[in-house]
Amino acid sequence: MKIRFTALFFLSVLLSIAKHPVVAQRPPAYPLITIDPYTSIWAFTDKLNESPTRHWTGKNQPLDGLVRVDGRAYRFMGAEMTTLKPVIPTALTTGYELQYTFQKPGDGWEKPGFKPSGDWKTGQAPIGDGASSNPVKPATLWKTKEVWYRRTVTVSDLNFENPVLYLSHDNDVVVYINGVKAFESGPGYIGDYKTFSLSPSGKAALKKGNNLLAVSCINPVGGGYVDVGLVDQRKVNLGAPVALAQQQSVKVQATQTEYRFAAGPVSLTVNFTTPLLLDDLDVATRPASYLTYTAQSTDGKPHTVEVYTAASGLLCVNQPNQEVVGKRSSAEGLTVLSIGTTEQNILGRKGDDVRIDWGYALLAAPTASTTQTGIGQPAALFRSFVSTGKVVDEANQPTSADNRSLAVSQSLGSVTQTPKTAHVILGYDDIYSVQYFGKNLRAWWRRDESMTTEKMLAAVEKDYAQLTEKCRQFDQKLHADAEKSGGKPYADLCQLAYRQAIAAHKTVAGPKGEVLFLSKENFSNGSIGTVDVTYPSAPLFLIYNPTLLKGMMEPIFQYSESGKWTKPFAAHDVGTYPLANGQTYGEDMPVEESGNMLILTAAIAASEKNADYAKQHWQTLTTWVDYLKKDGFDPANQLCTDDFAGHLARNANLSIKAIMGIASYGHLAKQLGQAEVGEQHLKLARELAQKWVQMAQDGDHYALTFDKPQGSWSQKYNLVWDKLLDLNIFPKEVAEKEIRYYLTKQQPFGLPLDSRKTYTKSDWIIWTATIADKPQDFQQLVLPVFKYADQTPSRVPLGDWHETTDGKQVGFQARSVVGGYFIKLLHDKLH
Repeated sequence: MKIRFTALFFLSVLLSIAKHPVVAQRPPAYPLITIDPYTSIWAFTDKLNESPTRHWTGKNQPLDGLVRVDGRAYRFMGAEMTTLKPVIPTALTTGYELQYTFQKPGDGWEKPGFKPSGDWKTGQAPIGDGASSNPVKPATLWKTKEVWYRRTVTVSDLNFENPVLYLSHDNDVVVYINGVKAFESGPGYIGDYKTFSLSPSGKAALKKGNNLLAVSCINPVGGGYVDVGLVDQRKVNLGAPVALAQQQSVKVQATQTEYRFAAGPVSLTVNFTTPLLLDDLDVATRPASYLTYTAQSTDGKPHTVEVYTAASGLLCVNQPNQEVVGKRSSAEGLTVLSIGTTEQNILGRKGDDVRIDWGYALLAAPTASTTQTGIGQPAALFRSFVSTGKVVDEANQPTSADNRSLAVSQSLGSVTQTPKTAHVILGYDDIYSVQYFGKNLRAWWRRDESMTTEKMLAAVEKDYAQLTEKCRQFDQKLHADAEKSGGKPYADLCQLAYRQAIAAHKTVAGPKGEVLFLSKENFSNGSIGTVDVTYPSAPLFLIYNPTLLKGMMEPIFQYSESGKWTKPFAAHDVGTYPLANGQTYGEDMPVEESGNMLILTAAIAASEKNADYAKQHWQTLTTWVDYLKKDGFDPANQLCTDDFAGHLARNANLSIKAIMGIASYGHLAKQLGQAEVGEQHLKLARELAQKWVQMAQDGDHYALTFDKPQGSWSQKYNLVWDKLLDLNIFPKEVAEKEIRYYLTKQQPFGLPLDSRKTYTKSDWIIWTATIADKPQDFQQLVLPVFKYADQTPSRVPLGDWHETTDGKQVGFQARSVVGGYFIKLLHDKLH
């Protein structure tokens, strides 16, 4: 019966894929400018002109694009321009009084006739717990699980264009207007302020005069905050109609995303390329992307074409009301526009759902008589281009970020069937990138103090033709290699993951001039240099440049070897991004992180065909392996990388990691000429593996934990290193038995992580699939992951934690761990 179910399931997946062409061209979100965790701009909708472009956190960071064809304007990038007129202010701009309680109130608390008493208090907004994720410092501290508050507001005019809520909530919030439910967020949080539509009944409940705004919020795990207001979202008059260019296609490859539009009688191709070519770190770490336009007549007639590109001041702030100022400079052959905050509090902000507010966003274009540049109010720049095809500078006094843009207009002249092109460069100079144990470090591209923004941009421009061609060739090779390794759906997943995985890091020059490649835990907790984020992301970097994996591991080694970290196991992280001054995560993961560091050191030796890196840190590795020998095999109640699933004692998969860590040490010792030490550790690992088989055996599979709760199971993805590193520690039938069992547990959108829940981690599924020896088993496990990427309703940069029953994101997004998708390609490279 199980065999028949598996066959039917596989067939259903294939039929589903057949309905949706096996090309991951409906990604959850589309990467556009992907440089590092702070400069990471995406399209969250299928059409580039359907919504504003956004930072990976979801905050608007608008890039706007218009094309004029024979004097008629078409919008191909960005949303219709609107303004937000405050109706009910938030504490972001104005403090206000409210009544609140931390005790569950009586029925009708949200209605105007309710009389607060007893536990109700009067305080000032906003309400929060004071965590670094709070967007505004709270005036009323909230330390309980729930809060309820009421606020009376006066609305003088109901002549709205589009009233919407403007709020920040952490976590789940419900909003009532005059006793009528106007909005319910559902599970989740945002660490910033965003607009949300009112329910029809909530909108109807608004009245002229006094209104009651009642709010409840749940904060189960910390980082609590809530503040709610109302704005009128109004369209901006641009002085002339602007048509929508018709998007005809979009294609995502490893280093580029390309759109094609019809703008009346002209075809316009819009290509975003970030040359993340890891064989050349001087190129790959430059904070710049190319945006190339190609126009061509489609009706056989010549047409006058002009293209407009604008970058909002919101690219350089955390909050839209921060004050910015723009400036103009030049590089060799380039006109350079830049914009940054007036405050320039370098490295003054840390956390997860935050954006950079120091340094300068950059927009540069080749200097030419047909190119004009402007710094000004967004609507004024739009109007100028729409009416004349040109942009003009406004007076550039400091103003709020949402009231300033950089703009470039480029005339392509008369366009015929012969294509004509133009390009601009978008980038960011952060001046200093991270703080590393008290010292501010510069980005790798800027490690030489004589390097400047202008010199960097000049090099970017000089290399334009060469790099765009090199990217094209690289993208083709990556996809071909991955397709040969695991099939087309697998290749499509790899190319979708490539930029995301790299751009979740910052490459800096360390104190000794070494490469440090520091990750940010995007939408998990904002930690920097987390070992159990390094571990899943490693395969991509082992393939394309192991120096970057060393750059991820080096901070953990240095932390221990400096004496700042004194525990006998590896640290979890080195801080909260961008401040790498020591672990800030509240709990250790002793077996997890020590095993990770040992395994990855062995993987580097396999990739480089020498153990030189292990030799540099042998004493530290010895300390960690001694810990695993003592406490790793039957782990105590502790967290592992899947910490969202909670503590787990006697974790069978974590035990495999400890065994693999011990085996990796033995393998390395033999490479370093320590034959006796090496054989001792390999022998111990094999003995522990045999013991593991006996303790984890549970009929037709192996259990979640050694105490074998009835029906329990888990993905044993850590087994993959036994195969990749040719260690041969576990009997071959362990992997074979597990794969057979997993194929009976598939859900429509993937294999659950374990028997406790139906959610999963897509990176671990690819690792689990790579354990399989049969290509059809690998593909059968991978196809539902492709289906998730192609059909998920969660339109955000690819999340690695999703529900297998409906394909919805559970948490996490834009994280580097999708670099783990490359593990099958890594296996084939090593073999």
